[in-house]
Amino acid sequence: MLRYLSAGESHGPSLTVVVDGVPAGLELVATEHIDPWLRRRQGGYGRGQRMVIESDTATLLGGVRAGRTTGAPIAIAVANRDNANWREVMDPLPGNEPRKRALTEPRPGHADLPGGIKYGHKDLRDVLERASARETASRVAAGAVALRLLEVAGIEGCARVISLGGIPCDGGMDWSRVAELDESPLRTFDREAEERIMARIDEAKEQGDTLGGVVEARFRNVPVGLGSYTQWDRKLDGRLAQAVMSVPAMKACEIGDGWRASGLPGSEVHDAIVGREGGRYLRATNRAGGLEGGVTNGEDVVVRAAMKPIATLMRPLPTVDVVTHGPADAARERSDVTAVPAASIVVLAMAALVLADALLEKFGGDTVRELQERVRAHREYVADY
Repeated sequence: MLRYLSAGESHGPSLTVVVDGVPAGLELVATEHIDPWLRRRQGGYGRGQRMVIESDTATLLGGVRAGRTTGAPIAIAVANRDNANWREVMDPLPGNEPRKRALTEPRPGHADLPGGIKYGHKDLRDVLERASARETASRVAAGAVALRLLEVAGIEGCARVISLGGIPCDGGMDWSRVAELDESPLRTFDREAEERIMARIDEAKEQGDTLGGVVEARFRNVPVGLGSYTQWDRKLDGRLAQAVMSVPAMKACEIGDGWRASGLPGSEVHDAIVGREGGRYLRATNRAGGLEGGVTNGEDVVVRAAMKPIATLMRPLPTVDVVTHGPADAARERSDVTAVPAASIVVLAMAALVLADALLEKFGGDTVRELQERVRAHREYVADY
């Protein structure tokens, strides 16, 4: 129902995004609904110099007129300002041989070597330019559109960090404090852990190392019944996991208590239904993360992802040059010490795209008005069930 594609390289002229399937009549203004999410992706303690060069903004190129979607595909461009320093290197025209800034020393943990072998590249820049996490700006632009669609259906999303560099910083979820996350350099409610984590980031920077962590995307007021238990590829938890695991550097995903639940007895895992009040069934807990059998159950949808440390190290690991086949140090591109706070925004964006797709799958509608009417009718049905 909702499709998203992107194109563009890390140091190319721009990232191009196409979002297809958005109903007509959605109020969408780049400066109000997309740019704030792009800024959040660029924030966070431990980011590198690229975030100083870039100041991401979205330009709507199609599918929006007079501040409203038309029902046509939405086209978005996010300019790469650093392209000014790379125009000759990234020139698509022939004749740029030998290539400048060629990269032949693959970084362990990056797509460099397997990507080079797969596509036959000896200059691994042809791999890293697209495999770079710069591509996630396009995901956030598309996800911002999805978040806007969810918003008009009454669904709110939140992204936060719950662990970084091995230091927990969960702090507990509090929807009334969501605005505070933009004020935190680590996107966490746990201000007591911030100083320890920032000191850990500073230490890693001095050592030429990088740090990973765990992020959470959460949505509230999600209608009951998104997804399905009837086929494997319609289960919403599976679709969310695929989207989250597609984000660069993500190595694990859990819904709700996930890994923790695997070590507990069922009596301490499943969410008891303790009554009915105000048109909804009440749960004592939400360990399932808002999904049972691949279907949303009305509780907060909670998706967490584990991000490994960034593969580009300032003290590089050993590697082998793909041209000489001799030993070498891994290539060093400009990099962050950590991008975990930014990754929380990317994970939220990808989860929002999946949820918005599931929303349209269930309720349809060529216009936002139709969608809202159907969601409202469904909420009334659930209240009477």
